[in-house]
Amino acid sequence: MPTKYSLFKRILIWRYKNISERQFIFVLSILVGFLAGIGTVVLKNLTHYIRLLFELSLFKNYQNSLYFIFPIIGLILVYIIKQTWLKKHIGHGISSTLYAISKLGGIIPRYNIYAGLITAPLTAGFGGSVGLQGPAVSVGSALGSNVARLFHMNQKTRMLLIGCAAAGAMASMFKAPIAAIIFAVEIFSLDIAFTSLIPLLLASVSAVVTSYFFLGTDVLLRFELIDKFRIHDIAFYCILGLITALASVYFSKVFFAITNFFKQFESRAKRLLIGGLAIGTILYFIPPLYGEGYGIMNNLLKGDHLAAIGKTPFDLDLSNIWIVIALLLGISIFKAIAMTTTFGAGGVGGVFIPTLVMGSALGNAFAKVINNIGLNFHVSESNFTLIGMTGLMAGVLHAPLTAIFLIAEITGGYELFVPLMIVSAISFTITKYYISHSIYTLKLAERGELMTHDKDKNVLMVLNIDKVIETNFIILKPEMKLRYILNNAVAKSSRNHFPVVDDENHFLGVIRLDDIRHMMFDADLYDKVDAASLMHTNTDIITYEKDSMNIIMEKFKASGVWNLPVIKNGKYYGYISKSKLLTAYRRELINFTTY
Repeated sequence: MPTKYSLFKRILIWRYKNISERQFIFVLSILVGFLAGIGTVVLKNLTHYIRLLFELSLFKNYQNSLYFIFPIIGLILVYIIKQTWLKKHIGHGISSTLYAISKLGGIIPRYNIYAGLITAPLTAGFGGSVGLQGPAVSVGSALGSNVARLFHMNQKTRMLLIGCAAAGAMASMFKAPIAAIIFAVEIFSLDIAFTSLIPLLLASVSAVVTSYFFLGTDVLLRFELIDKFRIHDIAFYCILGLITALASVYFSKVFFAITNFFKQFESRAKRLLIGGLAIGTILYFIPPLYGEGYGIMNNLLKGDHLAAIGKTPFDLDLSNIWIVIALLLGISIFKAIAMTTTFGAGGVGGVFIPTLVMGSALGNAFAKVINNIGLNFHVSESNFTLIGMTGLMAGVLHAPLTAIFLIAEITGGYELFVPLMIVSAISFTITKYYISHSIYTLKLAERGELMTHDKDKNVLMVLNIDKVIETNFIILKPEMKLRYILNNAVAKSSRNHFPVVDDENHFLGVIRLDDIRHMMFDADLYDKVDAASLMHTNTDIITYEKDSMNIIMEKFKASGVWNLPVIKNGKYYGYISKSKLLTAYRRELINFTTY
């Protein structure tokens, strides 16, 4: 009786004989889209059922107090799961996926499939001020990566299927398949050749159909366009673009500042204590920040700002529109703080939805200011709410096209396409000037580990430095005489470079064959000249821990040499030759060729 392994092997052999590589990729893209859709559905349902527990009449009379307690309980549960079961780091979903693409060859560990499915609903369901889009992408990407590995697909296909999974997660979450494809291309820097676009399209459609099958026609953002775009509102949209740009810079700065603050605490328990108390306090005083925040967005889009704000512990006159505006601005200001504090305390979630929440509150507040400033202006508050989301998304995520098409699909048409483009372009351009990379990509870019649409840089990035380092060089000491160098190095090596190190293996310099060629037949110099007097000390070096392949290539270009020494942990490690690096580059470039 055949085993499961042998049966699967027969299936693979049949596939190789009967289905072309391209056709099989199309099949896998549909499968990955379906799995990403399932993962997103599970995430949403688990979070929903956790929240239903807190809507029981038992908790109604203690609502504000529970806003303080529940998020801390959720964070404690996540902490326990991480410490006792997973025992692995769970990074931010999209950033971790980008790192896997650039440095791990698209290989994502299997535990990422279930880690996000468990920890993200506990974080958001118990009130952590985070979104589910990041974990949905993380889960889907892990599924895509492992499906590719299961069927022995190459690195290029693995990366494509990860992009398909990201598109599927986005499509399933928002029921916006076109925006999902653009999201995968824009955030993951995928090749947009026609043959790569078809798998993305198939995955996106597959995920949307899956979402419709399990969740029906219900959508996360409910909006029906009533007020059409008016040409004389363009000036206000330009101002909104400027405001959302400043808000995007603020959002990013707050994120990195709070993240760095929590990094100084090595103990996860201490982070949990400080972050848990902080997020509990914030949510107690600003209840709308509880959970993902879809209630805020949907109520503002419906024009019901009282429902969006909800009950607060303060006795405020909400009939005063300026108090309402102040509360909406407070939501905008503190959403970034609440979200990042949740992360700092150990929570698992995403940045995408909090960005939309902040944008909706800011856009609505701005429209209310225009309508109530006393100058007889009137703009559509729902439209400005929607377009405020676009501005924050374009600025914070550095994804202007995703922002435009996502909001356009949500509205069911393209009536607002002009203001969407105006606000998105202004917000992205200004934010890009002050914040060079998005929250997802800044740390990766600083380490030279970020995939871009520059294929040459991408090829250099995925090269493994260990595969181009050569360590079979004969090492010399500074006190060694020319006689020893000739007899024990030059005569026994095919190399023309000889590194000189001290007793602790610190790199001191290099002796080149050309430097001693004219001395080789002068026996009088054999015992007079030593390595210290022959070596070059001003040679460029490669720092193993710091220099990316792109920097290494620049060093070769600037120095004009063909070999550079590598220093690892402050000590000599080996050499990289330009010829070997270029050979590896050409080989990897072939792998980047699209189907």
